[in-house]
Amino acid sequence: MLLLVDAGNTRVKWAIAALDAAPGDWIAHDAVAHADLKRLVPAWSGHGITRAIVSNVAGAAMRAELEALLPVAPEWFTSTPELAGLRNRYRNPGQLGSDRFAAALGARTLVPGQALVVATCGTATTVDAVGADGEFIGGMILPGLGLMLGALARGTAQLPQAIAPQSAGDPPAIFADNTHDAILSGCLSAQAGAIERAAVAHGAALCIVSGGAAGHIAPLLSVPYRLLDNIVLAGLHAAAPAMGNS
Repeated sequence: MLLLVDAGNTRVKWAIAALDAAPGDWIAHDAVAHADLKRLVPAWSGHGITRAIVSNVAGAAMRAELEALLPVAPEWFTSTPELAGLRNRYRNPGQLGSDRFAAALGARTLVPGQALVVATCGTATTVDAVGADGEFIGGMILPGLGLMLGALARGTAQLPQAIAPQSAGDPPAIFADNTHDAILSGCLSAQAGAIERAAVAHGAALCIVSGGAAGHIAPLLSVPYRLLDNIVLAGLHAAAPAMGNS
């Protein structure tokens, strides 16, 4: 069995698949907060894992913790000049975050042959352009929805800590009539606006939207989009054959 791990700044997502399964065809998947890493050991046991591919953007301490928990020695996914048909046009290809490269690869694998904008809405929001010909062109990084909301509360004397609504399909009015909703409307509009601006600049046929805040942001988009959860894991899965042959 193949274990795929996406260690982000807030959570660690994982999936298990048969070695010959298609990307996204998983027999189990879940996510844990950093504080709950020890839950991974029983979750992974009993699956006969023989290979593990890991993307880690959470730092050296997380890497060490994962190495201690993984049932096999991991293959660390990093950004390279080219992999599995995706060409990395970053000025320094190795500087591109492994999660962004994996997300782009996952999007291209699941939606091939189209100009795409890939937006991952997590602790940070990343918005990247992928050409129909398989070129990762570049992108933008901005604070995620939670960071935006928290920054306003911490950096001002009178603005409260705004909380995203429980229902992702229930956004506030654009011109809100109370301070909490005005903050939320502004931060959601900033997130959606960045994605829309990227889509127009790139001439994207579709925006692929993923991440914990995607359900709040995607419905506000005025450009075509598709919600695809765990897009980084899909990219790691797509990379597995190429990494195995390297």
